[in-house]
Amino acid sequence: MPVPAAEVLGALRREPDVEAPDLVAVDATDRLLLDLAADLVAGCAGGEVAVVDDSYGALALGLAARHGLTGVRVSQDLLVGERALAANAERVGLAGSSRSLPLGPELAAGARVVLVKAPKALDALREIAEVIAASAAPDVTVLVGGRVKHMTHAMNDVLGASFGEVSATLARQKSRVLVARGPRPGPSSFPRQQVHPDPGLTVCAHGAAFAGTKIDVGTRALLRSLPEMAADARTALDLGCGTGVLATLLARSRPELRVLAVDQSAAAVASAAATAAANGVADRVTAIRDDAAATVPDRSVDLVVCNPPFHVGAAVVTTAADRLFAAAARLLRPGGELWTVYNSALRYRPALNRVVGPTRVAGQDPKFTVTVSRRR
Repeated sequence: MPVPAAEVLGALRREPDVEAPDLVAVDATDRLLLDLAADLVAGCAGGEVAVVDDSYGALALGLAARHGLTGVRVSQDLLVGERALAANAERVGLAGSSRSLPLGPELAAGARVVLVKAPKALDALREIAEVIAASAAPDVTVLVGGRVKHMTHAMNDVLGASFGEVSATLARQKSRVLVARGPRPGPSSFPRQQVHPDPGLTVCAHGAAFAGTKIDVGTRALLRSLPEMAADARTALDLGCGTGVLATLLARSRPELRVLAVDQSAAAVASAAATAAANGVADRVTAIRDDAAATVPDRSVDLVVCNPPFHVGAAVVTTAADRLFAAAARLLRPGGELWTVYNSALRYRPALNRVVGPTRVAGQDPKFTVTVSRRR
């Protein structure tokens, strides 16, 4: 039975994403965007409205419930967001009211109103702006909403590179919206590339990929252990692959190795594929979008490498890493190895011992710990 429109937002859940007391499915930014969009979407068909990075479906389902829109196009970088949107749509009786698409021309083609949850990274916002400006209708209005503490003037500059007019609304409940009009189409800047002499790698990155074209310090810590990792392995998995640095260097250092790079971020998967291609190992690195490698068969790999996240939004939680450790335990053959790196303060070793198998510290400094766990 459909949930009344006024109650839809209150019925939404984060599931299947991480749950914690200070993590919510709908926030003040969602509500502000929906309120500001009300007059704009009044004269639009559903196919003329698009949403980018709708966290758990509040924007798409809010538009459907309040305005009766169907066919709203939605792009979400994280697979868990897509699945939450689908589950929430079923929960409130709005299944089929929107359709999920990659961040690309089809998402924005002919759109007259686009709602965007502001990403953390400026490059992520830049890629979104470039996609919209290149394909949306000439009279498009883009609303980019975020928490005031995360909004910077640099965001105005990024939008100003793709739109002729950028302004800001007044803040409400610590959220604010940037309004962009007058699209100025131009060539795409993505994926970007950076050559790293050490370790001799070209890193490619789409805007929303973690660390961009840099190699983050946690990954560098894990790379120092590369020569020690499961010398007899024939299959490897980079779990939460990001831009594919670990997957690519594993494949390049071991010609006999087949590597699967898995991430739930669409930007990460596209970046990992581009990084593998740029370094000549695209034939042995396969990048797929998956949540904790759920579609990979049990006991099918010899080696797992993992640089797990320890932040969900602004919260420091261990749940995301715990899910990846459990996935590694499922995927590894008996005797296979999980190599992981984590913030030393988090002390994951007891969990790794329990979930995967005997675990030893392979490297440690005040900031990062590298461990190897052998599957029982």
